[in-house]
Amino acid sequence: MQLVKISEVKLNPNNPRLIKDDKFKKLVRSIKDFPEMLNIRPIVVNKDMIILGGNMRYKACKEAGLKEIPIIITDLSEDKQREFLIKDNTSGGEWDWEVLANEWDSEQLEDWGLDLLNSDINEKGKIVKENINPFVKTHILLSFPPEKMIDIQEYIEKICLIEDVEYEQSSN
Repeated sequence: MQLVKISEVKLNPNNPRLIKDDKFKKLVRSIKDFPEMLNIRPIVVNKDMIILGGNMRYKACKEAGLKEIPIIITDLSEDKQREFLIKDNTSGGEWDWEVLANEWDSEQLEDWGLDLLNSDINEKGKIVKENINPFVKTHILLSFPPEKMIDIQEYIEKICLIEDVEYEQSSN
C-alpha cells in the first residue's frame, strides 16, 4: 500500500457501479468521520493508476477534500481487471436483522450508511423485531390440467402431513 496524490489516480470509465444522492453523501461523511478506514481498505488501481476497486470511494474522497489517498497497485491482465471490476462490486451476503435488532443502535447504523425504513425503528431508536420478517407464510401456486390431479394427489397429501402446511384447492 502507498499514499499518492489524489490527482494521480483516474476513474475507471468501465465501472458499472454508482452511488447517488443520499447514499453518496453518507459515503462522503463516512470518509470524513473515519478516514482510517481507507488505510484498511485502500483504492485498488492498475499500473496505469486507473481504479479497479473503489471508484465511488475515490469520488467521495475528492468531495471530502482529501489531497492524498491510500492505494494498492495490481498488475492484472485485462481479462482479470474486468473480472475484478465486477466481483469487487458484487454485494454478497445479507444482513442478520435479528442480530442488528438486538446488538446494534439503529441511529448509529444509519449514520454509518445502513438504510433502515422508518417503520423498522421504534420511538426509542431500536429496530422493531416484528418488522424484520414480514413474511409469515409462503404460498405456492401450482397450475396444471385437471386430469393431472390424480398424478400429484399422493404428493400433495404427503406435503400436507408436514406441520403448519395448509392446502387449498380451487379451479377456474
